[in-house]
Amino acid sequence: MSDHGNERPALTAFRDLESLVHHLVEELASFRRRALRAEARLRELEGGGPTTADGVMGGPADRVAELERENEALKQRVDGAKTRVKTVLDRVHFLRQQAQGGEA
Repeated sequence: MSDHGNERPALTAFRDLESLVHHLVEELASFRRRALRAEARLRELEGGGPTTADGVMGGPADRVAELERENEALKQRVDGAKTRVKTVLDRVHFLRQQAQGGEA
């Protein structure tokens, strides 16, 4: 078997990993922007009137509860992304071991 045959699965796995990491970075940046906006809105609500972000009457406690639910959902998405990245890393590690074993 040639080296190209050994490199191809590893290269494919690396590209998969690279794509997952890229998407994870974009998703984390999006979460950060949303969190910053939410924090700014919370500060505004704490110092301002009794409306939520959509203008409906409610208090800061309602908005905080909404943000906490959203934060929990975002944490779950990040945890899922971490799991997917770990799976791809394990796959790359396995393929690398297979390729090195074939060279020996």
